[in-house]
Amino acid sequence: MRPDERNMEKKDLKIVFFGTPEFAVASLDALLAGGFNVAAVVTMPDKTAGRGHKLIQSDVKKFAVEKGLRVLQPEKLKSPEFVEQLREIDADLFIVIAFRMLPEIVWSMPRLGTFNLHGSLLPKYRGAAPINRAIMNGETETGITTFFLKHEIDTGDMIEQRRINVTPDDDAGTVHDRLMEIGAECVVHTVESILDGSLETRPQPEGEFIPAPKIFKEDCRIDWQKPADDIFNHVRGLSPYPGAWSIMVEEIGKRSDVKIFKVLPSDRRISETPGDVKIIDRRLFVAAGVGSVEILSLQPAGKKRMDASAFILGYHPAKFTDD
Repeated sequence: MRPDERNMEKKDLKIVFFGTPEFAVASLDALLAGGFNVAAVVTMPDKTAGRGHKLIQSDVKKFAVEKGLRVLQPEKLKSPEFVEQLREIDADLFIVIAFRMLPEIVWSMPRLGTFNLHGSLLPKYRGAAPINRAIMNGETETGITTFFLKHEIDTGDMIEQRRINVTPDDDAGTVHDRLMEIGAECVVHTVESILDGSLETRPQPEGEFIPAPKIFKEDCRIDWQKPADDIFNHVRGLSPYPGAWSIMVEEIGKRSDVKIFKVLPSDRRISETPGDVKIIDRRLFVAAGVGSVEILSLQPAGKKRMDASAFILGYHPAKFTDD
């Protein structure tokens, strides 16, 4: 639905905000700082973690509680109780950022519609992990998109897009932080365009899109048969979280998982066997399918993240393997 009233006041526009991680907090903060009326925040239920089964709250919940906002944490988004809570709020607009897929009974509820902030230049990278996947694929440009929700995930009419360059020095963490900030600006501008009646939308272009599905542990495993440049992109696209990993085989034969956070590609051929390790001038190199990579930062199992120079003082790897 599109607005049928013009020049509403900020305080008259009632918003329900849906989000969970830090990426969504910046936009919620920007809306509050801009004087918008956030009537409620919907986020994931608290989780238990650790031996003490401590309750872990989402970043959005912690921020919302700090700001004194009403917080809803439904287990099921189609539950009659939750749907009735939303109806009672009678919001004009829903905003969704890094949340679960909403059922139609929810996203179709507000009279001005429901829009989403997505961390890619749609229609590319539809799915749950657009930032990671873009860098893993070696993209040199990415961005954010606001769009109205419809039945198929990440396919609705686009409202705004903003772009950033991705440099070789970037990883998923640095790109995440930049997109988080420009995304917050874009969310505020999108709401302002709804308020002042200047809103314009356009359909997403037809054609192929690149999927960006949720990342699981096996997606993070390093394939040393690949060229060094591909391994470089794979590692930085998963750094700092969830982290690329490989199995380290030490000279004594001991095997253990190691997370690898930063590498540099090289044309240097140190071995004909991908995964073989060579230490040169206190630097740690691993053979790739083409060329090699120098590991700069890594984390052995049960240890803290460390530089390669510190790592080789205590470990003697013979190779890294993906089997």
